[in-house]
Amino acid sequence: MNRNSRFLFYFILVVNMLSCKKPYNPPGVSSPGSYLVVEGVINSGSDSTIIKLSKTVPISNATATNPVLHASLAVEGDQNISFPLSETGPGRYTCAGLNLDKSYTYRLSIKTANNEQYYSDYVPVLNAPPIDSVYFTVAKNGINIFSDTHDASNTVKYYRWDYQETWVFHSNFESGYVSNGDTVIERNFLNNEIYQCWGNETSNTIILASSAILSKDIITKIPITAVVSTSEKLGSEYSIIVREYAITGEAYTFWQNLKKVTEQLGGIFDAQPSQINGNIHSVTNPAEPIIGYISAGSTTSKRIFIKNQQLPGWVPANPYPNCELDSLFLQYAPVGTTVPVNQENEYFNYNKGADHRYLLIPVGPILVIPKFGPVRIIGHTGSTPECVDCTLRGTNKQPIFWQ
Repeated sequence: MNRNSRFLFYFILVVNMLSCKKPYNPPGVSSPGSYLVVEGVINSGSDSTIIKLSKTVPISNATATNPVLHASLAVEGDQNISFPLSETGPGRYTCAGLNLDKSYTYRLSIKTANNEQYYSDYVPVLNAPPIDSVYFTVAKNGINIFSDTHDASNTVKYYRWDYQETWVFHSNFESGYVSNGDTVIERNFLNNEIYQCWGNETSNTIILASSAILSKDIITKIPITAVVSTSEKLGSEYSIIVREYAITGEAYTFWQNLKKVTEQLGGIFDAQPSQINGNIHSVTNPAEPIIGYISAGSTTSKRIFIKNQQLPGWVPANPYPNCELDSLFLQYAPVGTTVPVNQENEYFNYNKGADHRYLLIPVGPILVIPKFGPVRIIGHTGSTPECVDCTLRGTNKQPIFWQ
């Protein structure tokens, strides 16, 4: 369940608590009520349609996600056509580019594995105009990212945006060596790079704007997100792709109410809770609340890159404050003994006695440089995986869009 779904569960609890003055245990806390969450947009163009199904979980539940598996989904048109979606992951259903005729309306059909039937309302196809620009400004404590757009036809009045961030980051130590289980050997950087990785983060806020009261359909300087100067995201190179959606007035109202509940609820002067009505309904149980709103249309997007050299001399906060290097020797005589041991077998070489739970990753060689004769390696430095292996927090596969 994503952050919006979890916020909606908080909203249900608040409504229950505000409805009665006497102390009591609200049904939302005491009962295992679970609501269907539908996320996604019917993409009318050549891009894939992706719909995610999940169920809400209690706040106290240790599991944050509860995907709906083995459901049957289809996009249906009011001209009696149907496009089935395939399950491509837990609770994830996709369909290749539909290239829909925008003179018709479309809806989403959902049938769960236990034969519960849901339909969204039929909605028109609204294609988003191109994004004019995505840009950033430098502030005292970070950067602010904005977007501009306009619709020359003056027909799109309501907009929604989301985004995905990608950035380069590095582990604390660069490892030039690896254990094959029996001994420490040089690392193959081409196939086993663990120093440089890419992190990803998807937006979890609701970004809306409307030109309904304006004479021209022009939207400027919409705040997309902000990145603080101490963020690791700005340490090397950062990229953001902004996606734009054209939505109906009804969809705008839904997202606006959801935004109020998820981002403003909490103070006595904030907007009071309101009923959030989506456009998805249960045929099996008409009284069942469903969380989500289905729109149809093609999206537009624009990506920008920001290099650290474009910014003031900001220094990111160190994400590895407790990392240290240990020195492990091929021959080491512990205090009080005369028989040397191979420390690398104890910490690096899992086939030679190293405990998998406490494995270290070798980093660099420990050298002896005599006056005469060859340089000898007498051991290696090493550190814990979280200090050496960046793939624990990201991917070492460069994204295809990376410059």
